[in-house]
Amino acid sequence: MRRIGAVELGGTKAVVGAAVMEGTGRPQSIETVRIPTTSPEETLARCAETLRELGGRMGGLDAVGVASFGPLQLDPHRPEYGSITRTPKPGWAGAPVRDHLANALGVPVAIDTDVNGAALGEGRWGAARGLDSHVYVTVGTGIGVGVVVGGRPQHGLVHPEGGHLLVRRDPARDPYAGHCPYHGDCLEGLACGPAIEARVGRPATELADDHPVWDLVGDYLGQMAANLLFALSPQRIVIGGGVGGRLGLLDRVRHHAERHIGGYIDHPVLTQGLTGFIVPPGLGGEAGLAGALALGWAHLETVSA
Repeated sequence: MRRIGAVELGGTKAVVGAAVMEGTGRPQSIETVRIPTTSPEETLARCAETLRELGGRMGGLDAVGVASFGPLQLDPHRPEYGSITRTPKPGWAGAPVRDHLANALGVPVAIDTDVNGAALGEGRWGAARGLDSHVYVTVGTGIGVGVVVGGRPQHGLVHPEGGHLLVRRDPARDPYAGHCPYHGDCLEGLACGPAIEARVGRPATELADDHPVWDLVGDYLGQMAANLLFALSPQRIVIGGGVGGRLGLLDRVRHHAERHIGGYIDHPVLTQGLTGFIVPPGLGGEAGLAGALALGWAHLETVSA
């Protein structure tokens, strides 16, 4: 039985929690506190103070997991390991998230991206439970993609940046040039919430379910799903987020993904309209914090192995 602290560090708020965990069972009771994301110094100090308080009620923490917005430096051999790298959020570039919390609390701190954390949580306790490989996609203000293989979040040269996959845009059908300041009409540039609003002049939340833009978004996310299948061959793709959870959108994504796959891959899970392959989250809005808990637990498993 281990006492794990968790931080879901977002661009506007941080959710801090702690739970007593045993084995791979989903924690039944997680006490949480929400903290506004202001400056790195103030936010991380308040996170550490809250973790110290929550952990004190349990007799102290054994480890902390952090699922953070990024980009992050996740190479443990680099001196800036656990820090935020290039980010448009003012003041946060170079913020030493992991080191700050580890030094303040005196316990091991595991860190990964928010989407890798959510992917790990969905694999432990949610819609991808029991699978060896899966992908978690969040579609909202931006688009993030977390990849888990063999029960572990994937890193390489950097962490996955699937939101910037290049997709095919038909200018006659969709003249919008794209929202992304780096790539224009990449996936995020075409299908995130701000891209939808810029294209139609209204927030996505105000659009009817049959608005034509949803078929465009479904097509771009369907292309993403087909590309992920071809490149990574995951057993399941979980799609969530404020835009990703839009009623009826997953059906459009499945339809277009099946069209883009074109019958090339023959597998039983790719039948019945891909309903078993592209699915909604099992943890809902708790995926990020659950992922942070899973990161802390996984770190302790690695150390004790």
